[in-house]
Amino acid sequence: MHADTDESLLRRISAGDQRALRLLMDRHMARAIRLAERVLRDPAAADDVAQEAFVRVWKHASRFDEDKAQFTTWLYRIVMNLALDRARRPGHAPLDDALEVADTAPDGEEALAHRQRVALLGSGLAALPERQRAALTLFHLEGLSGREGAAAMNVSEKSFESLLGRGRAALRAWISASTKGRTP
Repeated sequence: MHADTDESLLRRISAGDQRALRLLMDRHMARAIRLAERVLRDPAAADDVAQEAFVRVWKHASRFDEDKAQFTTWLYRIVMNLALDRARRPGHAPLDDALEVADTAPDGEEALAHRQRVALLGSGLAALPERQRAALTLFHLEGLSGREGAAAMNVSEKSFESLLGRGRAALRAWISASTKGRTP
């Protein structure tokens, strides 16, 4: 069964095959969690979203139409919708955000500069509207094509490109303002 395609596993899942679901989860759970975490910035919430996504795969496997999309595109759409819904809900800030403990381990200037750039980029992404952040995440961090990203977000390719363009411009402006000492 390990050589089965994702789509053939979905057919087995729609017939109630739990082993097929476990195999599909083994193949794609880590990526689903990573995608949700990039949108939500909360590992526990991302894990919940990924688990819920596979519950939906189990419940709705018979609805999948392989003539319209690949399984991964369908899964990304489910994960993105769940993550965006979760992000809109008021919630509690993760404990990690509440307490910053300084790293006292000695390291080089280059490593420090890299961490600062990553932190600045992460803060800038977090400041973006959810859909722009999701588009940038799918395209730049997950490596999806414009067509795949559009399908995952359930928008047209033109809308996806527009979200990317607006997201990039807003991120550049946010980073520019941040590095000049202004409040973004």
